[in-house]
Amino acid sequence: MGLMEGLDNSVVTGRLDSALGWARKFSLFNLPFVTACCGMEYMSVQGAHYDMDRFGAAFPRFSPRQSDLLMVVGTISLKMAPVLVKVYQQMCEPKWVVSFGVCTISGGFYDNYCTLMGIDRVIPVDMYIPGCPPRPEMVLDGLQKLQEKIQRSPHPLTSGERHRDSPDSSHRA
Repeated sequence: MGLMEGLDNSVVTGRLDSALGWARKFSLFNLPFVTACCGMEYMSVQGAHYDMDRFGAAFPRFSPRQSDLLMVVGTISLKMAPVLVKVYQQMCEPKWVVSFGVCTISGGFYDNYCTLMGIDRVIPVDMYIPGCPPRPEMVLDGLQKLQEKIQRSPHPLTSGERHRDSPDSSHRA
């Protein structure tokens, strides 16, 4: 029995960044920011028939400090925009935002003085899920695409340098 034969069943090799990406993609803690009719579709996605738990986004958190995925669902008024920004700022890094429904993406059919014409005017958005309301299958597809993006994103533990966006990155050669 050689050395290689003994290690076949007990050693796993891989890259640290891919392992961390895999772990981050399947451990999403979502914060639902539900304001309008798209909330019914969000509830159906969280229910047993579609089961977001299969995708690692099972339990919604109702505190921004415990969440890393902000799901903005429904129409956002201009009065509500500062609250949304405050909730976003209270979330820990890394954080992601999903814009759920056409009213959240572009204001929808509301063309008036009190509706925010897209949440990307006040916070950055990682994934857009269109529809009025979007079908649960579209929501799950958007979640899977977001998970692919999360897995590919760099992690500060995997490289010697910080992210490009960090304040200390200009000091490095």
